[in-house]
Amino acid sequence: MRAVTRRAARITAAVTGAALICTGGAGIAAADEWPPVPDGPSAIGPFETSGFLTPDNPDFWNPLVSRNRLTSPFGNNTRIVCTAFHGVLMDCWQADRDGNPHKLVKLPLNFPSVTGSSLPGGGPGHYVYPGFVPGI
Repeated sequence: MRAVTRRAARITAAVTGAALICTGGAGIAAADEWPPVPDGPSAIGPFETSGFLTPDNPDFWNPLVSRNRLTSPFGNNTRIVCTAFHGVLMDCWQADRDGNPHKLVKLPLNFPSVTGSSLPGGGPGHYVYPGFVPGI
């Protein structure tokens, strides 16, 4: 069991390091309200979603799995609202334990996935809760 824990710690450190490099020290982005619902029909209107791969799912670490990933202290357990165009997620917000929305940071690549970037819109993405990973 200790070997598994050590391996998980090393993987988490690698993800954190890669995320810091990818974002180039970008600041924390937080929204104080959910995205507005358009008055009329919209191709990118916000919708509730779930089913992101999270670090507790073995597929999260599989570089051949091309699905949206989420690194957050809440996993998929709080409300998540996203905008998308033709099935590709653009921006996402996640509620904290009190229900307050926070805009998730989309990493420039779907780390650790090595596939999917040639899909429309760059394929699935990796979203990080602001402030959960230092520097993001």
